[in-house]
Amino acid sequence: MKETMEPTPAQTTGEEENFANRKLIRPSLSRPEHNHGNHNSNHMQTVERRERPERHDWPERGFDRGDRGGPGGGRKAAPPEQTNAENFYYQKQMQSKTPMVLVLQDGEELHGIIEWYDKNCIKLTRDNGQPNLIVYKPAIKYMFKEEERR
Repeated sequence: MKETMEPTPAQTTGEEENFANRKLIRPSLSRPEHNHGNHNSNHMQTVERRERPERHDWPERGFDRGDRGGPGGGRKAAPPEQTNAENFYYQKQMQSKTPMVLVLQDGEELHGIIEWYDKNCIKLTRDNGQPNLIVYKPAIKYMFKEEERR
């Protein structure tokens, strides 16, 4: 049996044209559970809406304050996973055979020319009778051109 509401006459005040004072009323809509075919109204339940985090909560939740739109919606797109800047740098140093200094995590310095590289390591060709090395990238703290030291 459906319950019907009795219509009530609208009360008019002197400010009929002032729409700014009107309050927005949102009806609570019920959503069907994922029954896939059973869209009977008896099985519908009301779902409460989750609260949106305040701005001060965003850093704890992993949101960057630089995102203008906040979570969802009009956020900036994430930067691409790979920019190829590292590949471009290695290619440039390989082609020009630039003498490089690789400083390892423990502070040891390796001098040589980058012969090739891949995702995980760099082959460093050394002169002065020293053996060539394959160095894992995670072991490298930083690197620079040998001419920049002078």
